[in-house]
Amino acid sequence: MTLAQSISAERQQAILSVNSGSSTVKFALYPLHDQLVDAAVVSGLVEGLEPGGKPAICLIDQTGRQTFPLTTDVTGSDAFTAALTELRRLIASYGKDIDVTAIAHRVVHGGEQYAASVLIDSAAISYLQTLNPLAPLHQPHNLEGILAFQRAYPDIPQIACFDTGFHAELPVYEKTLALPQSLRDAGIRRYGFHGLSYRYVSQRLAEYSCRAKQRVVMAHLGNGASACAMLQGKSVATTMGFSALDGLMMGTRCGALDPGVLLYLMQAGWDAVRLEKTLYKESGLLGVSGLSADMRTLRQSDAPAAQAAIALFTYRVMRECAGLTACTGGLDVLAFTGGIGEHDTVLRRQVAEGLHYLGLKIDPEKNAIATGDQAMTIHAADSQVEIWVIPTDEGRIAAMDASAIIAPQRVCPA
Repeated sequence: MTLAQSISAERQQAILSVNSGSSTVKFALYPLHDQLVDAAVVSGLVEGLEPGGKPAICLIDQTGRQTFPLTTDVTGSDAFTAALTELRRLIASYGKDIDVTAIAHRVVHGGEQYAASVLIDSAAISYLQTLNPLAPLHQPHNLEGILAFQRAYPDIPQIACFDTGFHAELPVYEKTLALPQSLRDAGIRRYGFHGLSYRYVSQRLAEYSCRAKQRVVMAHLGNGASACAMLQGKSVATTMGFSALDGLMMGTRCGALDPGVLLYLMQAGWDAVRLEKTLYKESGLLGVSGLSADMRTLRQSDAPAAQAAIALFTYRVMRECAGLTACTGGLDVLAFTGGIGEHDTVLRRQVAEGLHYLGLKIDPEKNAIATGDQAMTIHAADSQVEIWVIPTDEGRIAAMDASAIIAPQRVCPA
């Protein structure tokens, strides 16, 4: 081994996992150890990237939270690039003995072409851009983030990891829409989302429960919300479909909607831009409450509309979870994850009580202390169904995929 190889071997290799949005970038740094991905040593958020915003980087580690404002007058893509250049400097100064060996990007939609994570090249970018209309709130920003990271980190491999991938093997009757063949041939079908989260939860569940390969329903409840049914550790049904609008009511998204409503609004003169804004950004908890898309804010309000929004959200979760059990032939495990699923004790209790006929019985004391800090059970001793709260870590799944893809590049020559 050469001196250079010896020095490199002493340095800690890590994967930077990112999730790029319209005005923010979430990130986490995952060290690699013997081909395994350890828990993140630092995470954070780049925020204020919208026009007129105040760009800043927030770093969070075991010592606490630090915010670093960016003193820049640039906006748009220039602000994005400036922020990522500063992020690279901060990460380098944070971990002087850490080498970022790859960047793993969460990408919402992989379409028909991509189920597994891939090394990003121009052909991949071109194809993924064609999927922008299928996830207009996420896909364009995911791809803009990739391009910005390529500019800021030109010497580091970039990996795309897809939320649709976990559902790639859905049964034909689950993914098929009752539309003419020409439309189905054009790729209009049910895809499913939140796949990185479901992969993580299913892996953790397999470590903790002997029922993980049986009849499982996972509920990812947050600003985006969905539920997924598993058999033998594989997705067999999910509430999101062709787009991330389908299924459960969400923070600002409507969830499942009679298409006749759209025809009615179009006949009333609504165009696609107005429909998209209403369905994606003005509906859900925000639309029903007229107050907020944040469940925590609604819980603190005594306004009747806020309580109505909570009740409707809870009902939809209960209804969709019950429906998924028809696809599995019953239920052995119910797992909650996502910001609401991990922290809202009242919702978990009400959903479990609503599904009592399936054999669920919650333990009030366990439920009260389950705050998403760690995986734990919240079912009573005599419950026929296990009930879990499992904090998700989509970034770690993405980092694991990136590590596997670049593994041959990390091996030093003999």
